[in-house]
Amino acid sequence: MSSSRDAVWRRCAHLGRVVLPLIDQEPGRQASRHDNLRTWGIELGVGERLLETFAALAAHAALSDAASPEAGIDAVPLSAVAAAVTGKRDFELLAGLPEHFTDDRDQQAVSLFRLYAYKGGSFSRTLFQLSRELRHTLTVLAERSPTPSPTCADLMRQADDAGLPN
Repeated sequence: MSSSRDAVWRRCAHLGRVVLPLIDQEPGRQASRHDNLRTWGIELGVGERLLETFAALAAHAALSDAASPEAGIDAVPLSAVAAAVTGKRDFELLAGLPEHFTDDRDQQAVSLFRLYAYKGGSFSRTLFQLSRELRHTLTVLAERSPTPSPTCADLMRQADDAGLPN
């Protein structure tokens, strides 16, 4: 993978990793998400990791669909990422991704998402449920933002301001 594509993916993965900690600043939000995951029969660790990966994949897809992708992920509106979560089929989110990632954690997470996307049945239902949860999360974060029409950069700036790790 080229260093440019690697940098784009790392930025998308970073966005995916900050979404849940940001929404969890809202009282009761983490407990509600965990209740949903349990109700759906999804193990908490797997569900949270799939949500992170889903967010990164949706950001990557939104960047690919952007009118000017050369502006980078920072310029992508958060609403476009939320739209990609439910507007694209699971396997469409995997389009354009490299086969190998420099970070083994990302490689494993994308492989797990790929397995769920192609296995079908209850795995597809799981991704559907997670897509609704993630879209709601991104919508709440966008509404909570002090910036009208927040971008991915605005979300990552909020994560920096909250002291979340890079």
